[in-house]
Amino acid sequence: MPAAIEDAARRRAEARAARDWETADRLRAEIEAAGWRVIDAGVRYRVERASPASIEVGGEIRYGRSEDVPSRLDEPLTGLASVIFLASGDKFANRRSLAALDDAVPAGVDVVVVADGVDVDASTTHEVLRTSAPLGRGAALNIGIRRARAAIVIAIDSSIVPSGDVITPLVDVLRDPTVAVAGPFGLVSSDLRLFNEAVPSGEPVDVTAVQGELIAFRRADAAGRGPIDEGFRISRYLDVWLSLVLRDEGEDRPARRAVAVPGLALERGEPVARPSVPSKQRDRLSKRSFYRLLDRFRTRLDLAVPP
Repeated sequence: MPAAIEDAARRRAEARAARDWETADRLRAEIEAAGWRVIDAGVRYRVERASPASIEVGGEIRYGRSEDVPSRLDEPLTGLASVIFLASGDKFANRRSLAALDDAVPAGVDVVVVADGVDVDASTTHEVLRTSAPLGRGAALNIGIRRARAAIVIAIDSSIVPSGDVITPLVDVLRDPTVAVAGPFGLVSSDLRLFNEAVPSGEPVDVTAVQGELIAFRRADAAGRGPIDEGFRISRYLDVWLSLVLRDEGEDRPARRAVAVPGLALERGEPVARPSVPSKQRDRLSKRSFYRLLDRFRTRLDLAVPP
């Protein structure tokens, strides 16, 4: 952020600590007038760019905030599962993954395509939600969750190409109330700082977290534990954070499980990086995401599942 905004945010925090509300309000107004916003969390704060506006393009709304997307979370549950397809900037990868998904999904599955600041070609049978500017992975997931119809939500990105039904096995695993999150690829960790990919031996295995290329969870859990932290601009560490949030029942209660389900009918490609995020910025965002994870879970070794 510009140095002037950073300085204003620091001085505002000092004014709040001194209970100088007039100065704090004036500095907030200056920050917001410059296109930024301050988000307070007790004595701490963070500064983010203000949300872009929602706009109408060709009769279609392009959303500037996840909160602007009409929510179905208070509607009755219908269908086997809702799939959130997180489109990438690679049109070929999107088309290939979506076409394979269409061929593989069983009856009772609706597909919501979230195009977060990217162009995407999708079937007229899909609900497509576009943003007016790139909002980030956390916001894209919130958008998809708000439109989910079914009890089970399955998020998938364009690096996954199904060759068969990948939905039903994950729904079946989540019928167990002790399981909070499931997917084909898991991570294990003994300290919640270093994560290694789990290597299941053919049977489902408990893991610390499920990787975000394909991740399944209950709509009620996602809604009940609050929206996903939209400070996660990229996918790195968001999957770990989300898995731990869904598993966490409180320090005084046993955690629910994350389960890696091997052998699903799919091809796994390399994650498609957002082209608008240069590698150096991606590294910075990755570090920030790691600190977000630590801020919430650094003392929660009860959630660790060692290798």
